[in-house]
Amino acid sequence: MEKIPSFNAIIEKSIIDNWDKDSLTDYKGITLQYHDVARKIEKLHILFENSGLKRGDKVALCGRNSASWAAAFLATLTYGAIAVPILHEFTPEQVYNIVNHSDARILFAGDVVSTTLDATKMPNLEGIIFNPDYSLLLSRSEKLTYAREHLNEMFGKKYPKYFRREHVKYYHEENPDELAMINYTSGTTGYSKGVMIPYRAIWSNYDFAESVLGKQLKAGDNVLSILPMAHMYGMAFEFIFEFLHGCHIFYLTRIPSPAIIAQAFAEIRPSIVISVPLIIEKIIRKRVFPKIQNNRMRLLLGMPVVNKKVRQRICDEVVKAFGGKFYEVIIGGAAFNQEVEHFLHRIEFPYTVGYGSTECAPIICYSDWHTFKPGSCGRAVVHMEVKIDSPNPTKVPGEILARGLNVMLGYYKDEEETRKTIDEDGWYHTGDLGLMDADGNVFIKGRSKNMLLGANGQNIYPEEIEDKLNSMAMVVESIVVQDNEKLIGLVHPDYDEARTMGLTTEDLKEIMEQNRQELNNILPSYSKLSAIRLHEEEFEKTPKKSIKRYIYQRVGLKN
Repeated sequence: MEKIPSFNAIIEKSIIDNWDKDSLTDYKGITLQYHDVARKIEKLHILFENSGLKRGDKVALCGRNSASWAAAFLATLTYGAIAVPILHEFTPEQVYNIVNHSDARILFAGDVVSTTLDATKMPNLEGIIFNPDYSLLLSRSEKLTYAREHLNEMFGKKYPKYFRREHVKYYHEENPDELAMINYTSGTTGYSKGVMIPYRAIWSNYDFAESVLGKQLKAGDNVLSILPMAHMYGMAFEFIFEFLHGCHIFYLTRIPSPAIIAQAFAEIRPSIVISVPLIIEKIIRKRVFPKIQNNRMRLLLGMPVVNKKVRQRICDEVVKAFGGKFYEVIIGGAAFNQEVEHFLHRIEFPYTVGYGSTECAPIICYSDWHTFKPGSCGRAVVHMEVKIDSPNPTKVPGEILARGLNVMLGYYKDEEETRKTIDEDGWYHTGDLGLMDADGNVFIKGRSKNMLLGANGQNIYPEEIEDKLNSMAMVVESIVVQDNEKLIGLVHPDYDEARTMGLTTEDLKEIMEQNRQELNNILPSYSKLSAIRLHEEEFEKTPKKSIKRYIYQRVGLKN
């Protein structure tokens, strides 16, 4: 294995080299320069040390993207603790499951999340820190209480004059295979997988980004963070790489509606755009099509000839919609609409589509937009190998396998699932089906796993939804399918009970609608059902009595 530098040393170097540059900004709010971030890191280190937190202890972070969230994450890693990022969209119950399962000692909670949590459900936590100002919301430790109350005093004693560049020394020299963070793919105990991400994987993803984008971005360039940092895609490529490169990162800190995103793009003018397909599609439909002749997608794509000038004018409009200053738009996290991709390729828009997974922290495949092959997700990235488990990978789809520095250590407290996912030769089995052409371009053809991807790249596990739905009134069995970004529940109801009670089909539909509303009240926003549709026959099953999901992926969507 090649020599891997200390990741914390790279953080240290970036802070020192970019000391007086703007670093983290809450859009329409505060801005921290790199020296401000260093100061916050140092104060948190003092807090951790004096509260008794040890290297290797777990620190959970749950809240919307913000400068203070980013600083707390960096403080956790540079202290030698293990970060446990949690999606702020998770329900309180899911947050409890992750905090408890991960053995977290401290939780940083955002302003909205903190109002929803019941600390009694997280009995092993020693403290909850309010993320915006690092005040204590809960302390079960006298040491933690004392450390927070006397933090400024202790900081002043340690640095009696002022805090300078030469004080930034992160002594924690980590081993490349040392655990850096645990990223949960789900929030429910029965289905949660805590992906154990080592320092080598974080560094390898950073090194990849530096190798392909380092010359396109310079220190001080602006970047807009839209994706949740608790998700590895946003974490790696809207935060870690840019921070280590000396960029200025802007956080929306609110729900990223198309109007807010468009305004932010126009004002911030980012040098690189990282996104999921839905955001790209919405901006194009709302900001571009209304400004061009024949603005409806179908008409535009139906034009037999679009001359070069018209294509260039259309491309200029699309580029302008994303701030007009970026090198390329990198799209990932969910399937890209083929019509939209065809449109972007036709107007020669600088976009590319990548492929990855949480288990690879996250990148597996990528190509620069100049060499990107439409319909693919690029080629294996630096430090990674990719192969298709198929007798004829160019024509017969097979499972996509990946091996290299990016691959996780395994799943936390789940050796059995780890063995199923990483084979004895070190290949990570993605569960995705694909082809590979002679040039190494990978084309995803479907997902052999049941996992669905939300519009913003969130992982959705249908079994979790079905488990709850199956316990509701008049439901015998169910399956959740996806129609674009909408989730539909197909339900086989209890017709025998319905006949006994004298219920009509319309009565059953009303009951299912009530079930849907009750179910949605306990689900995160990205996994709520748009509709429940009745399925008259029992679902077909395997010998093991599992529903044959593949039969129903399009069933019910036509109704």
